[in-house]
Amino acid sequence: MTDTPTDLGTIEAERQRIRDAHLRPAAERPRSTARGLHHTALISGDVERTVRFYQDVLGFPLTELIENRDYPGSSHFFFDIGNGNLLAFFDFPGLALGPYAEVLGGLHHCAISVEPARWDEIVRRLDEAGVEHVVHSEVSVYFRDPDGARIELISDPLGEMYGNQVL
Repeated sequence: MTDTPTDLGTIEAERQRIRDAHLRPAAERPRSTARGLHHTALISGDVERTVRFYQDVLGFPLTELIENRDYPGSSHFFFDIGNGNLLAFFDFPGLALGPYAEVLGGLHHCAISVEPARWDEIVRRLDEAGVEHVVHSEVSVYFRDPDGARIELISDPLGEMYGNQVL
């Protein structure tokens, strides 16, 4: 794969074309057919390591650990990330899965909302655990979990991004 030069003016013009064609004012948007995000499922290379990271470092309580119905011997486990939402994981013992990779159709990052009052505490926990991270705009911290998945913890209010209402 090679990188190609980027014409930012052309990209912004295309972004505007898509907005004009598809983005409706909030009062004109139909109600979503979805109720919310039930869970996002990531892959874990080690169940206990994942539990220690997400529960002990990030403060997301483990809520259940069951067998994965689709793959005998595999675990399916869940963490409470607030507002009735779950972050889930599978492990796949016996499968030679490669390292985490960002690919088309794959996960770039998972952004999880945290209370502004707890944000500094969680960044401190990342420091104490020796987790490499990057703070952006004093509201977002980016890091990789033990299996390489990119996670963002963001203290902007739900439905807001960079000071813009997105919902």
